Amino acid sequence: MTTQKLTGVGMLITLGIVYGDIGTSPLYVMNAIVDQAGRGAMTAVTPVMLGSISLIFWTLMLITTVKYILLAMRADNRHEGGIFALYALVRNHAKWLIFPALIGGAALLADGTLTPAVTVTSAIEGLKSQTLGPLHFSGSQGWVLLVVTGILVGLFLVQRLGTQLIGWSFGPLMLVWFSFIGLVGLRNLLDDPLIIRALAPTYALRFLVSPDNRQGIFILGSVFLATTGAEALYSDMGQVGKRNIYGTWPFVYLTLMLSYLGQGAWVIHHASQLGAAHPVNPFYAMVPGSWRLFAIGIATVAAIIASQALITGSYTLVHEAMGLKLLPRLRIKFPGSEKSQLYISTVNWLLCAVTLGIVWFFRTSSHMEAAYGLAITLTMLMTTLLLHAFLRQRGHRVLAQVYVGVFGLLEGLFLVASLAKFVRGGYVTLCLTVVILTVMVFWYYGNRRRSAHVEDAEYVSLLDFLPQLAALSQDDQVPPFATNLVYVGHVAPNYAIKRAVVYSILDQQPKRAAVYWFVTVNETDTPYECSYTVETLGTRNVMDVQLYLGFKKPQRVNVYLRQIVNDLLKAGILPDQTPRYSSVPGRRVGNFKFVMLNQQFQDLGADDDLPAVDRLLIGGRLLLQRVSLSPQRWYGLEFSDVVEERVPLFIGHAPDRTLRRK
Repeated sequence: MTTQKLTGVGMLITLGIVYGDIGTSPLYVMNAIVDQAGRGAMTAVTPVMLGSISLIFWTLMLITTVKYILLAMRADNRHEGGIFALYALVRNHAKWLIFPALIGGAALLADGTLTPAVTVTSAIEGLKSQTLGPLHFSGSQGWVLLVVTGILVGLFLVQRLGTQLIGWSFGPLMLVWFSFIGLVGLRNLLDDPLIIRALAPTYALRFLVSPDNRQGIFILGSVFLATTGAEALYSDMGQVGKRNIYGTWPFVYLTLMLSYLGQGAWVIHHASQLGAAHPVNPFYAMVPGSWRLFAIGIATVAAIIASQALITGSYTLVHEAMGLKLLPRLRIKFPGSEKSQLYISTVNWLLCAVTLGIVWFFRTSSHMEAAYGLAITLTMLMTTLLLHAFLRQRGHRVLAQVYVGVFGLLEGLFLVASLAKFVRGGYVTLCLTVVILTVMVFWYYGNRRRSAHVEDAEYVSLLDFLPQLAALSQDDQVPPFATNLVYVGHVAPNYAIKRAVVYSILDQQPKRAAVYWFVTVNETDTPYECSYTVETLGTRNVMDVQLYLGFKKPQRVNVYLRQIVNDLLKAGILPDQTPRYSSVPGRRVGNFKFVMLNQQFQDLGADDDLPAVDRLLIGGRLLLQRVSLSPQRWYGLEFSDVVEERVPLFIGHAPDRTLRRK
């Protein structure tokens, strides 16, 4: 699939990948509004429905269409979207922009764990008290939780297959879903065509201050659920391309509004059923009885796809955060042919565990709806701040001021309205936000504070140490350490390397080797590239290798390096390495040792000049480094001869002038 072109196939796949969250909002939005307005206690049903639908229409118009579809998607970073991609575009504009990026990203990842829980549970609850042939489903919530758990576990299990396969299978199903909700909504809309008046903005404005709205501004907490998938849509832009989103959104928007209008018409004509002993969901209630089971089935499929949109968006966010050094390094796989189609096992199973925990903690969709959307309002506000910086950076100063004023006020109102959800369960997602934010802060600021205290000489020129390396290779008084000694890291264009590398070779324990290899692994945007460059630096024992690997190529550095050595031996660039003893006839390549540096800062004692906050941040960062993916696994060296060394970070500190000789 070519993600950046507008094609029929691309639009079909787009329906299957990015619209699941926002596309399933009709399952629970109107139900949440009715609950909040008071089931069976609404004295003015028609004004409540007209006002609520008007608020939904203009919320989708302003936030989803104008902010995200028309504005945010223009702020793409090499075709990638999302709050971290946006931050990468504007981070040089002002240092403080890191704060909205961290807060927004953490809140989006945290609140998104409710999406699979609330959508799948809402869909399966439609089966309660239903009869399907010989099967009769009881009204108990216990079997609903078991079915929801099975569906979610199955969904997380298939993620390793890749989003392209999932998009191909989900796209046609989502087309059926949107067509179905649009047709059912239209059928009910025809019973009360005058409800289309709700599309006028005056109904939304009047309703907020009307005495018929007993919840006041807090009704916006339920209305906001209609647009919670907008941020995930922006994050998934790299999966399918902005043109395919432009091409599909009008159809999606139309069918969503037909569904909301149809539900509103049904509520107006059947208000007496809302306060029954077993409260009904307007979405299922407006479906004709003969279509009810099909509605439940296709709703379940759509709910699964909604979960899929959240999961793929989470992968993209985490990948971008890793690239910006906001999160520790995790193992990434690329099941498809596009770099944006990725799979992160650790993220997948953490999401699975948290989502299942939420399902069993809240138990019912109504309880989940009460907690849903609080944290995502924070993300939208943070995105607004970053987009403001983006517009200013592009020279649109007046537009930037208008934009931040309008959307800052609008999303501020939604945040205030959603604060009531804190005590009803919103604290769960806010706690998750704090946990994720803490990890990001320790990783990002731990790196920053470490660099601030490192001596100016942390990076040195490799050229300055060539004479010592040549002498060490020939020094018979030092026992041989390896034929080929390899350091995998980063060699800058001016041959600058970390001082810790030179410290390891010359100071930690002099390491005599026939050849010293300094290897830099560069990931490219093409899937299967596998090439290299090598510079001898005018020597026969020091090699600077730049390895270029496509994002689908495994990072088996030991295999590639052995091939490089063979190439250089054939070209006569390297001296012969034929071992004296070998079980492989004709072997010309000597042994390899890979040295991995585990940098530590010294415990300098309580009187050290290092501030306590910096010590905490650096220590937390190093702790996260221990539990993240090891360099051995990252570079495919699990079965190679690897030596791990602890080296100091060279954190600078002034000498203690009070020391005196007696």
